[in-house]
Amino acid sequence: MITIDRVSKRKGRARVLHDVTFEARPGRVTGFLGQNGAGKTSTLRVLLGLDRPEHGSALVCGRPYRELDRPLTVVGALLDGSGAHRARTARAHLRWVAVSNGLPVSRADEVLEVVGLAGDARKRAGRYSLGMSRRLGLATALLGDPAVLVLDEPVNGLDPAGIRWMREFLRDRAAGGGTVLLSSHLMGELAEIADDVVVIHQGRILVQGGLAEVTGDHATLEDAFLALTATAGAPW
Repeated sequence: MITIDRVSKRKGRARVLHDVTFEARPGRVTGFLGQNGAGKTSTLRVLLGLDRPEHGSALVCGRPYRELDRPLTVVGALLDGSGAHRARTARAHLRWVAVSNGLPVSRADEVLEVVGLAGDARKRAGRYSLGMSRRLGLATALLGDPAVLVLDEPVNGLDPAGIRWMREFLRDRAAGGGTVLLSSHLMGELAEIADDVVVIHQGRILVQGGLAEVTGDHATLEDAFLALTATAGAPW
């Protein structure tokens, strides 16, 4: 379970989040939808303990990220890039992360197989394409076999086959009882995978609910999103 409760944050004089409140529940894929700069990544950074909010709380399984004993076994995250040093091979990067988190080094090869990079395990991360880097980032998030996944634009750089694979993989994780929070500005792709949708605009939540509920009478999620954001005024 992910619980975001009245989170607000400023960057300098600019307020980037305003009383952001929503939940992502087990067994469901929650799509976190917004335009670039709407506040998606800022929210995820607060959730993952990378930034501190002005006020409010962000909890994973009832606890702040900073208080998790072994965070990689509770929540796996994919934000910018793979997180790997360009000179390291994928296997070396994953083994280092595994050891530093008290996990068996065998997990490195296991997750490389899961994300389809077993054949490129000895290739240096600096030679990876954007899509391969996203897969390596996902492999890192999976090392601790966490029940919660937090992913920011995970299909960025993937080809159509990779996008389909990612969609099926995340659906399977949710079907197995996992919690998946998926941030994206790709509305068509989100509509293919999300059970629930949270729409953020200019740092505040406009609407949240099941996919059908949010789409409403509109033909597509994209149509609903554009209608919502066109009529939304500044929140402060």
